[in-house]
Amino acid sequence: MRRILLIDDFHEYLHQSMQGKFEVIDCRNCTPNEVGELLNLHQPEGLFVRSKVFIDKELMVASTGLKWIGRGGAGMDNIDEVSAQEMGITCFNAGEANADAVGEHTLAMLLGLLTRLPKRNSEVKSGVWDREGNRGTELKGKTVGIVGYGNTGSAVAQKLRGFGVEILAYDKYKTGFGNAWIAEVSESALLSKSDIITLHIPLTAETRFWINKNRLEQCKEGIYLLNLSRGMVVDLVEVEGAINSGRIKGFAADVLPIEPPWMDLEANRNLAFQRLSELKHVIFSPHVAGWTLESYRKISVILFDKMLKLYDIDGNF
Repeated sequence: MRRILLIDDFHEYLHQSMQGKFEVIDCRNCTPNEVGELLNLHQPEGLFVRSKVFIDKELMVASTGLKWIGRGGAGMDNIDEVSAQEMGITCFNAGEANADAVGEHTLAMLLGLLTRLPKRNSEVKSGVWDREGNRGTELKGKTVGIVGYGNTGSAVAQKLRGFGVEILAYDKYKTGFGNAWIAEVSESALLSKSDIITLHIPLTAETRFWINKNRLEQCKEGIYLLNLSRGMVVDLVEVEGAINSGRIKGFAADVLPIEPPWMDLEANRNLAFQRLSELKHVIFSPHVAGWTLESYRKISVILFDKMLKLYDIDGNF
């Protein structure tokens, strides 16, 4: 029976679906340091992983018969895809599974910024009744720029349709998606025209610190910026400076350069995080945008389906 190694926690659907079809080695409780030993010991041909460990070439070599790696999530930044391709190892993820969850979380964070809801909630619970200091801003009539028009970016656009906004989208690697309600634009056009910019791009060498001083200087004064992609896509030091100068009016992020941020309190960007945390017009959440009850199961359903498609009817890879 074909052997598969499970690292991290997955919905029981995945475990149940593989029973009787594959030999499953359940290593969800292993530590990152134990992964290499387990691959070497069990020699699986398939590996399911979430975010516990970076799957580099050394780990891939540990299982000489490794044929595929399935990532339970949207990003592939914790897998060395270049080495995998060189070694003939197929890599796939479940980016479709949590697109709706991330789309809804994006709208929740955006509306939270515009309505100042976290501030209002905190003040009322603390005995402060400040109506004038909590005037909100309406979303209707604004121009929203979506950077990255993949699974999550397109889900955000779909959910924005009923808010009476102008939607712009830019994707360096995708074209032809513009339609009657979304305008496909260049990077410079999106930066200069958007009142709100929301990021939905993978972390690569090209997108590392995509939000930097140069791009922020191309933006309007008083924009709202949201990051629901990867923490290293945004330079928090530059965001802090842009907030202080008025270039950014509100900032929300579900992801951070270091997670959790108190892992390295001396890091320059973590110092920026600490200062940003004290501001009322900044909202953070602990990398949970795609972490819903529904997406948890959908991730396993999609991974299992994609895995089966790697094999032919006779079970051959």
